[in-house]
Order: sequence, then structure tokens, then C-alpha cells
Amino acid sequence: MRSRTTKCPVTIVTGFLGSGKTTLLSHILQEPALSNTAVLVNEFGSIALDHHLLRQVNEHVVLLGRGCACCTRREDLVKTLLELLSLDERGTIAQLDRIIIETSGLADPAPIFFTILTDAVLQHHFFVDRVWTVVDAVNGSLHLECHPEALKQVTSADTMIVTKSDLVSTQAVDNLITRLRIANPTAPIIKAVFGEVDSSALFAVQGMGAAAKEPREMTRSSLAVLREEQEHLSATHSIILTCYAPLDWQAFGLWLSMLLHVHGERILRVKGLLDVNEQGPVLLNGVQHIIHPPEHLDSWPDANHASCVVLISRGIQPQDIATSFRVFLQAFAEEPVPFEVSVQV
Repeated sequence: MRSRTTKCPVTIVTGFLGSGKTTLLSHILQEPALSNTAVLVNEFGSIALDHHLLRQVNEHVVLLGRGCACCTRREDLVKTLLELLSLDERGTIAQLDRIIIETSGLADPAPIFFTILTDAVLQHHFFVDRVWTVVDAVNGSLHLECHPEALKQVTSADTMIVTKSDLVSTQAVDNLITRLRIANPTAPIIKAVFGEVDSSALFAVQGMGAAAKEPREMTRSSLAVLREEQEHLSATHSIILTCYAPLDWQAFGLWLSMLLHVHGERILRVKGLLDVNEQGPVLLNGVQHIIHPPEHLDSWPDANHASCVVLISRGIQPQDIATSFRVFLQAFAEEPVPFEVSVQV
């Protein structure tokens, strides 16, 4: 028997039906560095992955709690990951460097987070380190307009990959990218043609370093351009809370917990870099009300040490969130704390 010294990272690849997830995977998995990767897919299809450990995972879920859609336990996923863990520990297979899960086109990524973060065994051996969302340049705008699943996939992304950009006009691609930035202002966007993409960009270190700058740059974008694209996403808002003084970490956690408890599934994404009066910031990352264990970083990614929290919500008035945050700051601070709020609609 052998034991791992670190948790095995899990990458989730999501995207609506026909977006090109399998084509993307067939390209990046040719990288020699990914040879010790297990791939979990819903259907085997015709993808050539003979040199990878391949497992089929069905969409069997068990609803927990009060019926919240993201609080579902993927029993099939638990079984498969435990099987891989057993093979890994017994030395039956080469030690896994990574697991990639390709979801079905209609899947909500949140139950995968929930399963790994809450299972008594899995949480000690695996962690979700990134989510790639594949968006079809031909049909992506239509999917966002007509299918809530597509919006959840986009707001869950750490990186978005726009495929089939060679099949539409440059203007159409630019319009789609603008819409994606409205829905998820913190995720980098990469273009892929025939599934070919710079894999080093996909596996770049995750964090709010570059992403924290993105919302501030978005606030200076042309409002005219944003308003042209907001018609079909009018109920979805990205609210950016920027605070210019250290936060009380425990008090902030209380505020966020209360916010998520009250609004539940209507908070689609939470991402932040927080100044808690330590040498480095706290990295915050969550999908719906499932929050990753916060990560305390050793140093700041740049000279800007302001706390930045991005909340992507649907069906909530941004002013209500801003008001609750202002009350929180006033309740736990000895003197007024400078902060600003900006909203992408």
C-alpha cells in the first residue's frame, strides 16, 4: 500500500450540449504531462483516450436537505472516486496526477463540488481545483438566453473556452465574449479552434490575482456596450464589493454565511481576495452556496491590497446585497470603512 502526501486535484469540464467538450479533451490529453490522468465521462463516445484511465459516470444523484438543486450527492461519483483511490493506494495503477470529470451537457457543476467537499473520505483525498466551461460560439448566446443550465455552467467557471469561433463572424464572437464577461467577470476567456487551445493557459495557477483586476477594469468598460447585451440576462447581476481596510475574518464569514443562508441558489458564484490583516490575503471561492475551504496565501499577487469580492446573483436586487455589506462593515468596525460597490447588469 502507498499513501499520497497531497490531495489529488480534480478538474471539471462543463458546457452545454454540443459545445465541444470532448473535442477539447481529446486535444489537451495528448500532452505527455497529463499521461497519469483519470478521465470520468458520462458517455465514452468515440474519443481516443486509450492511454488514459477511463471511467464512465452516470447522472445518478440523491437529493439531500430541503431540496436545494446543488445539494445533491452524486453517488455514482463517490463510488468511482473511491475505486480510483483504492487502485491508486494499492499501486495497481500509476499514481494519479489529476482527475478530469466531463459533465453532461445539461449538468449543473454544483453537485460535484458538494459531493467532494462533504464526503467523509473524498474530502481528505481530492479537491476541485478548477472548472472549465466550454461555450459554443455558434449557439452560445442562444443557450444563455433559453437554458438556465447554460448560465449556471458559465457562472461556475474559473476559465471559459469559446469554441467554433472560426464558424462565425468576428463581431459575433466579440458579442458573445461581452455577454460572458457580464455573466462572469472574473473568469479568463480563451478561444479554441477545432479544440486546439494553449493547455498551459488552462492549467495556469488559479486565484484572484489577475481575476481581481478584471472586475475593476470592467467597471470602466463602456456602459453602452454592456447595456446592448443585458436584455436576456437582466435578472443576473455581478456585484463587486471593494473594501480599502482590513476585514474582520470571522465577522465577514458570519455575513457571508447569513447571505448564503437567506438567498441560497440565487447566489450563483462567489469569488474574492480578502485583506484580513495578515501578510497575505485569503482566497475565497464558491459555487452557489457551496464554499471551498478558504485558502490563506503567503503574499499578495500585486501591489493592490484592497479586498475584492465578486458575487454573481440571479433574481436579487444588487442594492440589497450592498446594503447588507454596509451594515456589516458598520457593525464590526470602530470607525467608517471606505468601500465601493459596482454592478454589472
